[in-house]
Amino acid sequence: MVNRQEKDTLGTVQVPAGAYYGAQTARAVANFPISGLKPHPALLRATLIIKKCAAKANMATGRLDEKIATAIIQAADEALAGAFAGDFVVDPFQAGAGTSHNMNANEVLANRANELLGCPIGSYEQVNANDHVNMAQSTNDVFPTAMRLASLQMVALLRHELEQLRDALAAKGREFNHILKSGRTHLQDAVPIRLGQEFEAYAVAMDKNVAGLDRCLPDLSKLGLGGTAVGTGLNAEPRYIELVVEEIARETGLPVMNAGNLIESTQNMDPFVVLSSALKGLAVNLIRIANDLRLLSSGPRTGFNEINLPPLQPGSSIMPGKVNPVMAEVTDMVAFQVIGADTTITLAAQAGQMELNVMMPVIAYNLLFSLEILKNTIAKFRENCILGITANENRCGRFLEESVGLATVLAPYVGYAAAAEVAKESMNSGQSIKEVILARNLLSPEELAQILDPYPLTNPGVPGKA
Repeated sequence: MVNRQEKDTLGTVQVPAGAYYGAQTARAVANFPISGLKPHPALLRATLIIKKCAAKANMATGRLDEKIATAIIQAADEALAGAFAGDFVVDPFQAGAGTSHNMNANEVLANRANELLGCPIGSYEQVNANDHVNMAQSTNDVFPTAMRLASLQMVALLRHELEQLRDALAAKGREFNHILKSGRTHLQDAVPIRLGQEFEAYAVAMDKNVAGLDRCLPDLSKLGLGGTAVGTGLNAEPRYIELVVEEIARETGLPVMNAGNLIESTQNMDPFVVLSSALKGLAVNLIRIANDLRLLSSGPRTGFNEINLPPLQPGSSIMPGKVNPVMAEVTDMVAFQVIGADTTITLAAQAGQMELNVMMPVIAYNLLFSLEILKNTIAKFRENCILGITANENRCGRFLEESVGLATVLAPYVGYAAAAEVAKESMNSGQSIKEVILARNLLSPEELAQILDPYPLTNPGVPGKA
């Protein structure tokens, strides 16, 4: 490989000759070959937007020469359009606070800006990565701002998919609303419920998770950009601090604003903890729903078999004809990963010290990874599973008829103790609750039919009583 030699404050560094990045990025590549991963696209995009808007704001204050600012802005636009993708190479697991990520962006934009101004890359003759691209900035305000912008973008995408899933579950609730079945608590027979009511409850849970995401947005929208190193705004003019956030709002269309206290926003990672907690809550609900679907579709001969999930692929390399609930299974695995990521984010957020939390890169990686895999999984869970679910109505009806949970319905009429005896005899004899009641002459056939009218059983009130 042909290299060029660059100098930084520690000495000389070999950099690939054609690379748009420079010495500090090359050092990071050598120092942190940890995961083999690249920056999340949303984090990179947010960082480039910050650099573009900072150049505009610094030009507007008169601090940054117009010719240099214009070149930086053009370089940022090119990078935002996908140019130089191979030059953003710093591993997400890197030096604390994200300095390497920030300098990778600074160096790429500086070299491209120099090239636009007729200077060779690596020369920094007119545009310097620190002095110009990073003007009025610090990694300590750029990186958490990029985290906020990337999170806002990803939350919007996740929210859309979550609304779609909610609506699909609600539609199944309406489709299955006429199907009566046995409820189950402790995985034992319980009082009747409609299959549609179960799916409607899943939809309500998803709607609550949508609201949980919405509650995270106001704090994520408060940007500490302009606080520079420790939040005091050293080397950033007050006018720049106002202008750069206004530029970001115009560029992104997001309702961002200046944070009320730049020191607090530099120190504190709690907006990301709150968002991660909301994702964990969503993950818990997804696990619960996916596991219910696995149970309800279990069998087909030896399980519940009350619903059918769409068959997507053969389920076994040895058992012919076996089809597994693969979308529910992958949803579980993704949700487990999100819960684990939340633990990492929690530990990293509490590890902040004094004026800075240096663990931001691992927070950013886990948070954006969780947002990404949840978004993708929820889309496929809806498309490949929920939309294609069908009900085995006869199977639901048979289980309801045989359920000892019907004894609960009789308690207001024959008393709890007598109803318990009926349930016990039903289990021992194999007779249905109805058959035992009639055999014991506890109720007449007409009274029993009125009490066990199926639809009132699944609504508030005492069945058979006005």
